[in-house]
Amino acid sequence: MKTSGLGLNFRHLYYFWVVAKEGSITRAAERLDVAVQTISAQLSLLEQSVGKSLLAPQGRRLVLTEAGRIALSYADQIFLLSEQMMDTLAISDTEHSMRLTVGISDSVPKLITSHLLEAALALPQRVRLVCYEYQLDNLLADLALHKLDVVLTDRPVPSGTNMRVFSHLLGESEIALFGLPALAERYAPGFPASLNGAPLLLPTRNNAIRGRIEHWLEMNSIRVDVVGEFDDNALLNTFGRNGLGLFPADSALAKDVHDQFGAVTVGALSSVKEQFYAISNERKIKHPAVEAILGAIHGKAFPLSRQAA
Repeated sequence: MKTSGLGLNFRHLYYFWVVAKEGSITRAAERLDVAVQTISAQLSLLEQSVGKSLLAPQGRRLVLTEAGRIALSYADQIFLLSEQMMDTLAISDTEHSMRLTVGISDSVPKLITSHLLEAALALPQRVRLVCYEYQLDNLLADLALHKLDVVLTDRPVPSGTNMRVFSHLLGESEIALFGLPALAERYAPGFPASLNGAPLLLPTRNNAIRGRIEHWLEMNSIRVDVVGEFDDNALLNTFGRNGLGLFPADSALAKDVHDQFGAVTVGALSSVKEQFYAISNERKIKHPAVEAILGAIHGKAFPLSRQAA
C-alpha cells in the first residue's frame, strides 16, 4: 500500500486496524505473520503522521484512545469498501453481475420483502443479492457507513436524525385480518362487531402498524383477546398458521397468505394501511437495482403513487 497524497500510509493504517481488532500487538503479529517490532514501528509512524496517540496500554491489552476510536471508525469504512471493491472486481466479466446489498427491517413482512425485490431481480443484468435483516437503528448506521446500498422498512427515517440518509415512499397497502377457515367462519359474519372477544395475534409495539390497529379497534369499540405479541413477523404468521388466533397481513397478499399459511381473509381494517420505504444515502438514487425497485413496484401490492421524502 502506497502513501496517499494526503500523507496517510494505508499499510500503517491497516496494521493499526488489525491491532485494534485483536487487542494486542502480539496477536496482530501472529495474524499478519510479521514481527512484533515491525508492527510497533508501523504504529509509531502512523501516530507521528496524524499527530495523536491512537492506542494506550491497559494491563496486558492495548485500548483505543478517543482519537483511536475516531480513526478506527474511518478505517472500518475504508477496509470494508476495499473488500467490496475486490469482490466486485473479482466477478468474471462474463457474468455481468451487479451486487445489491439490502438491509431489511425485521418489521417488514417476508412476503412484502420478496415483492419489493422482484423489480431488481427482473433486470436484464444479473443481480447478486445480499440481504441482512436487523433492527432499523442498526441498519441505518450500516447504511450511513456505506455497508448497505438500501434499507427497506415500514417507516421513514426518524425526524431529528443526524445521519444523511433519505426516505423514499414506495407505497402502502391496506391491512386485513386473516385466520384459518374455522376461525374465519366464526368471526367473518357480522365483521367487525364479531371481533369482540376474538383471539388476536399482534406485532409488538415497536412495529409501526400496531398502534394503527389498536386505534382502529378503539374507534370501532371492539375489545379483542390479544393472545400473542411477536417481534418477528414470520413467527407471528407461524402461530397464525397453527390456528392460535386471527392475525393481520396486507390485503394485497391474500393469495400468498392463503398459499403459505392456509389462512383466508376475515375482514379488511378500513383506514389501516402499512407503508413501505426505501432508505438511501442519496436523495437521488444512483444504484440501478435500487432505481428499479423505486420505478417498478407492483401496482397491485402498492397502489399509492411513489414520492420521495
